[in-house]
Amino acid sequence: MSGIWGKLVGGVAGFALGGPLGALLGTAAGHFVDLKREDDDGPPPRGPADLTASRQAAFAVAMIVLSAKMAKADGRVTRDEISAFKDIFKIPPGDMKGVGRLFDQAKKTAEGYEPYARQVAKLFAGNPAVLEELLGGLFHIARADGVIHPGEIEFLRGVSAIFGFADRDFERIREVHAGSMPGGVPEPYTVLGVTPASTDEEIKKAYRTLVRENHPDTLIAQGLPQDFIDLAHEKMAAINGAYDQIRKQRGF
Repeated sequence: MSGIWGKLVGGVAGFALGGPLGALLGTAAGHFVDLKREDDDGPPPRGPADLTASRQAAFAVAMIVLSAKMAKADGRVTRDEISAFKDIFKIPPGDMKGVGRLFDQAKKTAEGYEPYARQVAKLFAGNPAVLEELLGGLFHIARADGVIHPGEIEFLRGVSAIFGFADRDFERIREVHAGSMPGGVPEPYTVLGVTPASTDEEIKKAYRTLVRENHPDTLIAQGLPQDFIDLAHEKMAAINGAYDQIRKQRGF
């Protein structure tokens, strides 16, 4: 087992995580829990390192659980969406069964997505850029079959609201990911969260802020698991592309 996934399917992270995400993880882990305990060297560390590990576990579990809940939004899971799921997560073959168990358990539970979204929103309350990455991962999966179902948009908008994003923020995040679908062209001003009426200095300031907040190293330090680094690079590419397009148009 490697990365965050071995810890998750072992059930260890579930006990440190707590809340609805931890409870669901513990249920899905089942017999994996006792097996992993035999390999533990002792109690989990406490302090900054333990907090970072809990945040990484929360991000990974929330991505799986919310993906499963989103799959119910349009009533089906396509092969393209499954491939996108595996592409984002890069799950080692030995951990795939345990992650699939968690996904299936999340689909079967009667609870809606709201309790899980609220828990991860609270944990990352001071790190909205990490929450954007989670939302971006869900967009990546939703768009994998070439179309984002209205039910999925409604779901994503609801998650975004729980995460504390305003409507304008949601449209910016949506443009970054949905605008880059096959045949689509992201609207650069929307990607940067500005308008054609914005001044050059306002655009430069918005760009610098987005680069600072969304730099992969910054996100990793705030709890984004290393396994998800491709999501961060994809978003940075969209931000840089939008800025270059506006810069060339305006000649600054």
